[in-house]
Amino acid sequence: MNNKFTFALCTVLSVLFLAYCKKDPEPAAQNTVTYDGTLYDFNPGTFPMPDFKDNPPTKEGVALGRMLFHETMLSKDGSQSCASCHLQSHGFTDTARFSIGVEGKKGKRQAMSVFNTAWHTNEFFWDGRAHLLRDQSLKPIQDPLEMNETLENVVSKLSSSESYKNQFIRAFGSNEITSEKISLAMEQFMNTIVSNQSRYDKYLAGEVKLTASEERGRQLFFLEYNEFLPAQSGADCAHCHGGFNFTNNRYMNNGLDADGQQSDIGREEVTKSASDKAKFKVPSLRNIALTAPYMHDGRFQTLEEVVDHYNNGIKKSNSLDPALLATTNTGLRLTAQDKADLVAFLNTLTDNSLATNPAYSSPFK
Repeated sequence: MNNKFTFALCTVLSVLFLAYCKKDPEPAAQNTVTYDGTLYDFNPGTFPMPDFKDNPPTKEGVALGRMLFHETMLSKDGSQSCASCHLQSHGFTDTARFSIGVEGKKGKRQAMSVFNTAWHTNEFFWDGRAHLLRDQSLKPIQDPLEMNETLENVVSKLSSSESYKNQFIRAFGSNEITSEKISLAMEQFMNTIVSNQSRYDKYLAGEVKLTASEERGRQLFFLEYNEFLPAQSGADCAHCHGGFNFTNNRYMNNGLDADGQQSDIGREEVTKSASDKAKFKVPSLRNIALTAPYMHDGRFQTLEEVVDHYNNGIKKSNSLDPALLATTNTGLRLTAQDKADLVAFLNTLTDNSLATNPAYSSPFK
C-alpha cells in the first residue's frame, strides 16, 4: 500500500469518525404555551357567590381580560382603552360629565362605574341595552362617539401580536382570536373587580365604629320617609339603594326632569314602553364619593347637590317612581345638619383598596 493511498484512506476514516461522533443538532424550540383552565381564586367576602353562568372566570381568562381592558389597540387610533373612561382611582368611572371619544366627540351619558358587575341582574348601560356584560364590553369599541373601531380591525390588530395569541391559547386553548373570545375575557376580568372593603363594611364586621355624624347619617339613610310624622321621617335612600350592593337592580325615574323636559328617554328607547320614559338603571352607591359627577347625565358635581335634589328638587312626571312622588308634597324636610350627616355616611361607602388594587391596574406598566 503506497503512502498516498494510506494518507487518503486515513483522511476518509477520520472524516467518517468525526461525523459519527458529532452531536445531534439541537431540536427546534417548541411553543410550550398551553391552555390553563385553572379557576380564578374569586373571593366575594361577605357577598353571596354570584352566578357566572357559562363563563366562570379562570386565572388566564382574567389575565387576558385585564390586558384587553387596558389595551389601546381596541380604539381606532390607538389612543384609548376601556380604562381611559373607567378610571380605577375614581371607582372605574370618568371624571368628565361626558367622556371624550377618539375623534374628540362627546358621549351622551356619564360613564357608569365598573365594579361588582358579577351581581348585576338587570342588563347593562344606563338604559339596559346590553343583556350580558360580555355584550356590553364590545359596544364602546364600535360606538362612533367612543372608540370608533370595528371588531374586524380589533381582531386583526390583536392577531398580529404574538403575546396576545399566546394568551388566547392559555385562556381558550387556541390562538384564534375572535370578538366572542374578547368579550368573554373582558367579562371575566370585570366580574372580578370587587368592592367590599369600605369603612361601612368594616363597621358591619365590628372592626370600626362610626362617628356620631356617620351613625346619624346611617339612620337617616335607612329610615323611611313619613309625611305625617316628621320626627320619625328619614331620607328613605334604601328604597332605591338597599342591599349589600346599595342598589335595587331596577330602572327608575328619579325626578330629574318634568314631562316635556326629558330629552333623554332612557329605558324607553330599549323597551319601547312609554311607562319606561326617563327611567335609568339605579347605580350602586358604593364608592359614591369617588365617582362624581352624578346622575346619567352628570348634572350634579357634589354629593350635597344630590342630597338637595332628593330633599326638595324632585320634579313630577308620568313615570316618576311612586315612592319619590309621595315625598313631593313636603320634601324630605332635611335640615343642614341632616344633610351633612347623610353625606358623612355616604363617605363611609368608599373602598380605598379598590382604587389602588394592583390586580385591576394596567399590566403594561
